[in-house]
Amino acid sequence: MEEKRFHSGRAQENDPQEERLMTAGFQAEDVDIEFSLRPRFLHEYIGQGEVKEAMEICIGAAKRRGEPLDHVLLYGPPGLGKTTLAAVIANEMGVNIRTTSGPAISHAGDLAAILTNLQPGDLLFIDEIHRLNPAVEEVLYPAMEDYAVDIIVGKGPSARSIRLDLPRFTLVGATTKAGMLSSPLRDRFGIVHRLQLYSLEDLVHIITRSASLPRINAMIEPEGALEIARRSRGTPRIANRLLMRVRDYADMRFDGVISAEAAQAALDKLGIDRLGLDPVDRNLLRVMIRQFRGGPVGLETLAASTGEEASTIEDVCEPFLLQLGLIARTPRGRVVTAQGYEHMHEPLPDGQISF
Repeated sequence: MEEKRFHSGRAQENDPQEERLMTAGFQAEDVDIEFSLRPRFLHEYIGQGEVKEAMEICIGAAKRRGEPLDHVLLYGPPGLGKTTLAAVIANEMGVNIRTTSGPAISHAGDLAAILTNLQPGDLLFIDEIHRLNPAVEEVLYPAMEDYAVDIIVGKGPSARSIRLDLPRFTLVGATTKAGMLSSPLRDRFGIVHRLQLYSLEDLVHIITRSASLPRINAMIEPEGALEIARRSRGTPRIANRLLMRVRDYADMRFDGVISAEAAQAALDKLGIDRLGLDPVDRNLLRVMIRQFRGGPVGLETLAASTGEEASTIEDVCEPFLLQLGLIARTPRGRVVTAQGYEHMHEPLPDGQISF
């Protein structure tokens, strides 16, 4: 039977080109959801207890001294609230936030224009900061350390450098790949935090809060919130996305009440299993088991066999499967573990090493 997707109260055919529901990356449909559900202050921000506590201390100390907050680097998997936390920091400090991204700043002059338009105390948020090109980074170094920017005026022998003073500001950088940051840039951040995947308890709290807000306004039972949380891959962005789909299904089939039964029926219909695996994840495991006897198999071979991009497998599917212990990485390639065989209801081949 052909799978359906539920959105805006109706079923839609699966589109091979449609973005995956279970990816934590930002999608067009997330814009309205996230901006309407985002917390504004630290006391509203759910989860990330250690990061919140550390930021409360840093923000409180900076406000007591009457100084801008030190530069902050936030890193971790997508969908965990790095952008939200940057906005929360700005609200707690009582300053304006200017938002951009690494790919959007293609030339050093672009960054210089942004920096020279900052007001005292402003927070500059750069998403995907690991994608800044080296020429742009060179402008950022003196801006972060000395609050100054060097601009080259003229060309050739008559060219000269002019240093412009900048107001003291706070740079908040966010990245999913901290290892790709250059050492000189990483060392200039005084506050560095990694955001972790969320616990079930925190996800239930987030889902319950989101359901109560006017944007969603859904009746949800604790067991229904727990069922959605279990399948959300530890990621609030996915949890809120699933909540919207389950709400639509509950409106049509369960009189608008998101019970455990409604959530389970809706998520099963969407092809999302009890561990949060979707059809793409299960197909990956199935191919490794049936075509390669559980592995080891290389990334490019796996991409060619499944029809998925190698980057999708490496950045989206693999981290979650590794975290669950369904696959393992070896020097020779990826292998399916005994837990992976069990989850896929496949027998472990004779002589197969159990990882």
